[in-house]
Amino acid sequence: MKRTISTTFAAALLSTTLFLGGTEAAENASFATRFDSELIDGLNIAYREAGDPSNPAVLLLHGFPTNSHMFRELIPTLAEDYYVIAPDYPGFGASDMPDAAEYDYSFANTAALMTELLDRKNIGDYSAYVMDYGAPVGYRMFAENPERVTGFIIQNGNAYEEGLRDFWDPIKAYWADPSAANGNALRGFFEMGATKWQYTAGVQDLNSVSPDSYIQAQYLLDRPGNQDVQLEMFLDYGTNVAEYPKWQALFREYQPPALLMWGKNDPIFPAEGAYPYKADLKDLEFHLLDTGHFALEEYGDEIASEMKVFLARINAPARQ
Repeated sequence: MKRTISTTFAAALLSTTLFLGGTEAAENASFATRFDSELIDGLNIAYREAGDPSNPAVLLLHGFPTNSHMFRELIPTLAEDYYVIAPDYPGFGASDMPDAAEYDYSFANTAALMTELLDRKNIGDYSAYVMDYGAPVGYRMFAENPERVTGFIIQNGNAYEEGLRDFWDPIKAYWADPSAANGNALRGFFEMGATKWQYTAGVQDLNSVSPDSYIQAQYLLDRPGNQDVQLEMFLDYGTNVAEYPKWQALFREYQPPALLMWGKNDPIFPAEGAYPYKADLKDLEFHLLDTGHFALEEYGDEIASEMKVFLARINAPARQ
């Protein structure tokens, strides 16, 4: 009798555990990161996504030399309350990398592809996290459809000439004279030493930076032909500077709410590029972090926490 009761109890407990576990698994499944791609203009554009598509959308736009991998820990943190999508640009991450001689690698084209991806995913309004290259991509999207952007999270993403300091001098020389010699002078930026430096310069706790970050970035940079792709993007970055006044005027006109989380020790986009946002954006939450370029590596928890509060505030009217 005792054995029968014990067996019955165990069976009931197992059944309850499976039911609760299945329910929890189903709930957690919507927060798990999914990997997919969309064929746009003949290119497979890879992206990570998580969360319920009926929730407010958050677009995560990566920098150089990384890809959506930089958001690997942020995505599931936001997915409980938001639909999160993080694409890879052409030539980056898992997206297609056509030959630089056969494809026009430009920030204008990249922004258009990102907008088309959002349209294919039936995303209307969205908030945008812009970092490094993600800033000109996101601001070009904003310039085309300012009413779609509900807010910006700005992390070491430049829109002011004050932010282009000494680091940019050899790149500016390439803009002025796109010769083979000036291009070759920039190829050192694509080597492991430079890649690791981007992740570690200005960081207070080097143990907080996952080696996976710069190792996977370097692996992709080392693909045959990728250096030529990156030189095209370096050259085209100069077209963004000409757009700065336009973007600044749009900031003043549309006043998108913004959360600025900036690594103040970044030698690429130093804090001088953060302060001018104060002049153009009235609803600006301004934070300088004691870290470098890839602030998520060292301050991921702090950035995620501030983002949750910010996103809840700017999306509150839509949820009422």
